[in-house]
Amino acid sequence: MSDPIPYLDLPAQLRRLRPEIDQAIARTLDRCSFCLGPDTAQFEKDFAAYIGSQYALGFNSGTSALHVAMLLLNVGPGDEVITTPYTFVATSWAISYVGAKPVYVDIEEGTMNLDVTLVEQAITPRTKAIMPVHLYGHPFDLDPLLAIAKKHGLPVVEDAAQAHGAKYKGRIVGNFGDISCFSFYPGKNLGACGEGGGLLTDNPAFEKRARALREHGSFVRYYHEEVGYNYRMEGLQGAVLGVKLKHLDHWISERRRVARRYQELLADTPLQLPREAAYAESAWCLYVVRHPRRDALKVALEQAGIGCALHYPLPLHLQKCYAGLGYQPGDFPVTEKAAQECLSLPIYPELTEAQLQQIAGVIKDFFRG
Repeated sequence: MSDPIPYLDLPAQLRRLRPEIDQAIARTLDRCSFCLGPDTAQFEKDFAAYIGSQYALGFNSGTSALHVAMLLLNVGPGDEVITTPYTFVATSWAISYVGAKPVYVDIEEGTMNLDVTLVEQAITPRTKAIMPVHLYGHPFDLDPLLAIAKKHGLPVVEDAAQAHGAKYKGRIVGNFGDISCFSFYPGKNLGACGEGGGLLTDNPAFEKRARALREHGSFVRYYHEEVGYNYRMEGLQGAVLGVKLKHLDHWISERRRVARRYQELLADTPLQLPREAAYAESAWCLYVVRHPRRDALKVALEQAGIGCALHYPLPLHLQKCYAGLGYQPGDFPVTEKAAQECLSLPIYPELTEAQLQQIAGVIKDFFRG
């Protein structure tokens, strides 16, 4: 029997980086700089330069960064924010945390990102912002959305939680909108050794206020300008991310290698394979295939010792927590079909050709059976 293939192999990444990470953590321990501190400050500077933004601020999670983005835009009760129903729930949490209403728009079939052709008709006098998601690491089609946003005077927040290093028309995403937010959850392309998040902007007023909001609403210690939060990035996470950032471009290159091999190996199967739009270079945070027999295929892979996952089995508009929004099954048919068919296969830089052949072999055997 072949060796198991995990869905995500963080130990493989850690083994290669362990000496660098150990040295970085040791420096942080020696400084006792556990909350923010110089390691986080250096990572913020380096990540801002990588993305191409003026400012980057480290947070304790991507969810916290999204929440603060809403506060910076003064989104509040009675307001609406247009977003996608097909993503991780944190995108909508940020809107709900400030008392506003998520207004969902269906996704497009190809990229499974928000369908930009449906956005303008969802705008009302209460719309305060638009928050697209670069889903699975594939860039959202930004130019037409930004044109709509400009026409209506609406800010755009890029949820780039899965899109570190992804490119839109040759330019790294995360500096197109008014604000962008990233997650550094361990499984992301750029993952911390624990939780972490980032908020990026070119707006100095946003940067100044966000810096205070993440630290109890304080510019000067013990003097609080507004109700704030304990959203600081830990110094240890800043140190780890500083090490990993240097490897990100290589890792994305390897993820693209894996995605290309999947495309070749699975081309003759009934699976609907992901594709890149002409404007995009995906960071391939996830490799998501589709088929009506998704659940049975998942069982077959797991029985063969191959890890896989569902992103996402129940759209946000059908979640119990959002029943009060009044959405019903059938409201977003493209989203609902995707949720029934999507299956995430292993994708990480350390996957070998033999492992990819093994995964493809199990899938082909399933459809021959």
